[in-house]
Amino acid sequence: MATRKHKNTRRTREGVADVTEQLAALRSMTVAQLRERYLEVFDEPTRSRNKDWLFKKVAWRIQELAEGGLSEQALASIDELAEDVPVRWRQRRGQASAPTSKGDATDAEVPEPRDPRLPPAGTVLTRAYKGVEHKLTVLDDGFEYRGERHASLSKLAKDITGTNWNGFLFWGLQRRSRSSEGRKGA
Repeated sequence: MATRKHKNTRRTREGVADVTEQLAALRSMTVAQLRERYLEVFDEPTRSRNKDWLFKKVAWRIQELAEGGLSEQALASIDELAEDVPVRWRQRRGQASAPTSKGDATDAEVPEPRDPRLPPAGTVLTRAYKGVEHKLTVLDDGFEYRGERHASLSKLAKDITGTNWNGFLFWGLQRRSRSSEGRKGA
């Protein structure tokens, strides 16, 4: 029995050493390499190019895979508190914990929750910029501007102005916060 315990301890040490080596290797990786590693450990691509964020997410996942992740008690607490979090977080957590096989009858795509700042589909937004009136129609899954479909209000605002804009501000769906107005005048 002592030999079995000794072997398990050695395996544990080797596993910890392997995790330590993997984490050390992450430090020297480029953003492209971190994105590849993210794809390996999460089995899905990432749009992020933030090196620190990628490092933290991949490091966390490596440790989770090696050590088993959150305890049942922690998961139960998360589920209990989930009523207070945005719907998109609950869906993402649910998808990660219960993957379904392709072709499964219950594998219907869950649509992304609609941003509550958006008006109902069919609403026409109008914005005058440099003497030209611009109109777009809000759709269920994007926007229509000059007969073309677009996914982003911000991208449309940039195409019109040539500079980066918050799309909700540009199209009048959101006002600047008081804290930004105070800084602007200072």
